[in-house]
This record gives sequence, structure tokens and C-alpha cells, in this order.
Amino acid sequence: MATADQRTEAHTETPDVWLPIPPDEIEGLPGGLRYVHWDAGPDYPADPERCAFYAVPYMKDTEVSLRPLSRMSRVRVVQALTAGVDNLLPGLSRMPSGARLCNARGLHDASTAELALTLILAALRGVPDFVRGQDAGEWRPDLRPALADKSVLIVGYGSIGSAIEDRLTPFECARVVRIARTARDTVRGPVHPLSDLSAHLPGADVVVLAAPLTDATRGLVGRDFLARMKDGALLVNIARGGIVDTAALLAELQSGRLRAALDVTDPEPLPAGHPLWHAPGVLITPHVGGPSSAFLPRAKRLLRDQLTLFAAGEPLRNVVATAD
Repeated sequence: MATADQRTEAHTETPDVWLPIPPDEIEGLPGGLRYVHWDAGPDYPADPERCAFYAVPYMKDTEVSLRPLSRMSRVRVVQALTAGVDNLLPGLSRMPSGARLCNARGLHDASTAELALTLILAALRGVPDFVRGQDAGEWRPDLRPALADKSVLIVGYGSIGSAIEDRLTPFECARVVRIARTARDTVRGPVHPLSDLSAHLPGADVVVLAAPLTDATRGLVGRDFLARMKDGALLVNIARGGIVDTAALLAELQSGRLRAALDVTDPEPLPAGHPLWHAPGVLITPHVGGPSSAFLPRAKRLLRDQLTLFAAGEPLRNVVATAD
């Protein structure tokens, strides 16, 4: 059994910070903390019980990333490197009371907004068909819709939704309509509440989903939502696959009434042979909105900034949940 002195020493020792990026590659980390590198490998770099700040490995199996939490009895902060944390919420039950879960709001804005614009333009201008023509060595000129003069509806107007509108601005859209959980005003114009969504769907040529997956948004895009979209409209999902009822979307795609560009699906990964792969009018990318060359420098800045606040005992940014 540990002596009183040993217990006191254990609680005053320098706390560990687990980082998925080698600490010597992150400039400006604050002193007073012991940094170790763990990116979901089979062996832990240190005793999990010493960990006070755990930055979750990026794009790793969720259960593997959550595994050390059951032994992190002193962890105070679990920092995600994703904007959505729905996959990490089950880990709250493994965290000690008062530990905070933070998301990575702002980290993926540039990369995800770029992909949203890429999907919109590629789907409207028929790029997948031209690529198939190139593969077949066939010249297939065609008249395709432009983004200019289109009405775009953004469902989920957080930092990513705002970044998407930044990139839409030069493309001469007829209008951009913004939807979020609650109404508010911005310098660009009003953000309408989610309760007004059905009234805005019929006028949209392009509907972009950028909302988090919550109880309120799970299955939001079902038969009624899709039925209210205008004929020929494009649905773009760069949020979470669970926001869309896949069976309802398949029915609309197979009828040819709607088109879709999807970076996320339900199920995900989309299994081989799933009918969504070959549905007419659909463009699919394998959940690559975040991973790009823009990720690493922004991830380093976020970790440095959060750890600076943590070391100083100041309130952290982007706290989305606290363990009971």
C-alpha cells in the first residue's frame, strides 16, 4: 500500500499530456507539462493514470482511441481533432467527474469548405461523367448547370457553414439561405432557425448539410425533407451520414428527381455492393472533408492554444460536454 508521502507525490507530479502529433513538432507548447506521443499504437507511451490532457488520435478507430480512457483516472481534458464528437460521447462514462470534452471547432473549416465547393461544382458541371469519358477515351461535350444564379441553402451555419459561404461568394449565386439551430443575425444577413427549414427547402437549387449529428438532426433528411426539395436539386452532405435517411435518398436518386454529392454516408464506410455506389446522379467521396494539407498546421495551433490555456488554469475553448 502506498504511503501518505507517496500519494502526495503522485498527486503533485508533473501531469502528462498525450498528443497524436510528436511534441517536438509543435512549436510554443507551454512548460510545466510532460508531453508524450501516442497515435493509437498497440503500446501506451506512459501510464494512462498520469494523463491530465488527452488529445484523441485523428482518423483512428473510435474504440481504439477511447480504450485508454478507462485507465485515465485523472484526465481533465479530452480534446478531439474533429468538429463533430458524436463518436466520442460514449467515452464520457469512462471519464472522471468534471473532465471536459472539447471539439475542434475551426480546425477543419478551410478543408471541409473547399471540399463542399468541389462537390457542388463537380456535381453540377458533370465532372464524374467527363472522367468516365476520359477513361473510355471518348469526347463527350455537354451543356451542364452552372453554380451562378443558383439558390443555395446551408443547413448548419456554424464555422464550417460560414466558411462555405465565404467560398460561394465569388460564384454569383442568386442567394444563400442560412439555417441553424436558433435564429440570429450576421453581417451577411439572417440565420433562420431549424424550425423554418421546411419553408426554405422548395426554393433551393443546392442544399448543403453542415450540421452536427445530434438527436435533433439524426434522420433529419428523410422522405418529407427530400419531397420538399425542388426537382433536379442537388443535396450535398459534408456533415455526418446519419443526418440522411439513406433509403429515402436512394428512392429519390433512383427516380432521377434529385442528385447528391456525399462525403459521408450511412452506413460508413459504405460497403462494397451497396446500391448507393451506383445510384444515378450521385457523387461519393470517402469522408475526406477534413484530411488535407490544411489539417496539420491548424491541428498544431489548436493543440498549442488549448494547452496554453490549460497550463495557465484558464477556461478552455470549445467545451461541448462535461463528465458527471
